Amino acid sequence: MSNIGLVIEERERSIGNFLVGRLLPFRGKRMVGPFIYIDHMGPVRMDDHANMDIGPHPHIGLSTLTYLFEGAVMHRDSLGTAMEITPGAVNWMTAGKGILHSERTPDRLRGVDKSMHGLQIWVALPKHLELMDPAFHHVEASALPTWEQDGARFKVIAGDVLGRRSPVPVHSPLYLLEIRSDTGCTVRIGNELYGEAGLYILQGEVRDGGELFGPRLLLVAKDARLCIFTMAPGTAVYLFGGEPFPEERLIYWNFVATSQALIDAARERWRKQEFVMPPGEHDPIPLPLETGFKPSH
Repeated sequence: MSNIGLVIEERERSIGNFLVGRLLPFRGKRMVGPFIYIDHMGPVRMDDHANMDIGPHPHIGLSTLTYLFEGAVMHRDSLGTAMEITPGAVNWMTAGKGILHSERTPDRLRGVDKSMHGLQIWVALPKHLELMDPAFHHVEASALPTWEQDGARFKVIAGDVLGRRSPVPVHSPLYLLEIRSDTGCTVRIGNELYGEAGLYILQGEVRDGGELFGPRLLLVAKDARLCIFTMAPGTAVYLFGGEPFPEERLIYWNFVATSQALIDAARERWRKQEFVMPPGEHDPIPLPLETGFKPSH
């Protein structure tokens, strides 16, 4: 019997000069554990005249996680951070009470053909930390726990799972685990997981309880403790989840909060230009006129 309670297909969205596949939030499942937003960026080829230029925009109440398979992104924020992220490394930015950042093609790639492919993820903060001071952490690929087992390669990108802990400083019980198999294998994690769990299929095929699922699907488990699935040769998946929060999360544009008052206050701060601009930055993204969920990236 399948343990899959919900199947979510990528939905095409534009983030400026290229399209992404939106996975979360979904009308039938807004969050999986503390994970509230996931975009699959690319893969896309950009010529020497095309660049990624997401101007300065604000966040509150969340942490962002950027993880690339191809390409590079230059991150600049109001803390003074200037960090280029490359494939396999993790950029982890905690907005807390408020941060401003931009995401652009690095100068060294702006005049050449290039590619972009990766995941952009938001993780909501627990209520008692949603007004914490903002922070930024970069973790190199070599610092992430990796191992091989039963025909698969595992990597803990964030959180604590299977007896390994990523150095990414998360703020609630969660996990983001990469699993790849060249030859095919059966993954038996079972009661090692906790909270809610989702499985994103980047490439290849996954079989669960007799059902076969292809790439660009997010599978949400009925019970995280019953995690057993088979990966076809050449498959790559991302298993993520954790403990859900007791309170509902509101989301407007790039703001996540437990109350409408915090959302309204952040909107007013942005209207009044009270967020600190990243050094050397320009062209801030305006506040959308309409209400509802509309992330800028």
